[in-house]
Amino acid sequence: MTVKAMIDEWYPVGLLSQLDLKGRKTALMDEPIDVALDADGSARVTGGNGRTLPVRVRYGHVWASLGEPKKELFDIPEADQAGRRFVDVGVVRVRCSPLRAVENFLDIAHFPFVHTDILGAEPHTEVQNYKVEIREEEDEVWATQVKFYQPQAAKSASGGITTEYMYRVPAPTCSILYKTCPPRPGEWDVITLFVQPLAEDLCDVWPWMALFDEESSMTDLIHFQQTIFLQDRSILENQIPRLLPLDPGMEIPTRADLTSVAYRRWLKRHNYTYGAQLVAQ
Repeated sequence: MTVKAMIDEWYPVGLLSQLDLKGRKTALMDEPIDVALDADGSARVTGGNGRTLPVRVRYGHVWASLGEPKKELFDIPEADQAGRRFVDVGVVRVRCSPLRAVENFLDIAHFPFVHTDILGAEPHTEVQNYKVEIREEEDEVWATQVKFYQPQAAKSASGGITTEYMYRVPAPTCSILYKTCPPRPGEWDVITLFVQPLAEDLCDVWPWMALFDEESSMTDLIHFQQTIFLQDRSILENQIPRLLPLDPGMEIPTRADLTSVAYRRWLKRHNYTYGAQLVAQ
């Protein structure tokens, strides 16, 4: 599959806090790369042929591109908001398409069945009507007015609440979730999924959070989010086909899948097809 349309995008390639001069070997879209610190403490990413790649450091992560990005890395304003806890969750390797990983993050209907008694529970399985749009000016997919009953919406939550969500897709392998903040009802907790495409059917997933939570320990916050995503991993690694189908006739969506439909349409519009399956096989 060609990577042309996605080659100029930014991708997470490591946590800045875990880098040293020795660095780490990894991959980006089938190309071996090295991620390390220079002597002055700045991040450096080197491609398979020894070329220096464009680099940004943001949200606790090092970002790189195999091409020449036409725009800066997307902005998350909450990352500069005083009083938030910034949580580097770590990395989870998943044998699935990087696009599948993002789409799963956007899926609300699986909460009661995959994240039972945490993000959902029977009989509260109905997905209420919500709004989905592709915002042309920002060129992003947004889902708003999403509401779902959750037994434990966050580590800071005590007891079940109806949680409100907003989903945002600013890049083909990244998604941002804004959700009800139990300690501060007027604010949103921010949970992100930054996906590093290693190959078309293999990815490293780097969750990151910006929360208002003064009670939970950092270890508990990390463990809570890792528990959620490890539950997702077993589902992702058993999906067939492994690549994300972009032909509307290959998988039949339901009303609850409006965000997925918009995401796939947006991917197809931009020819973001690395990790996608275009026709039935």
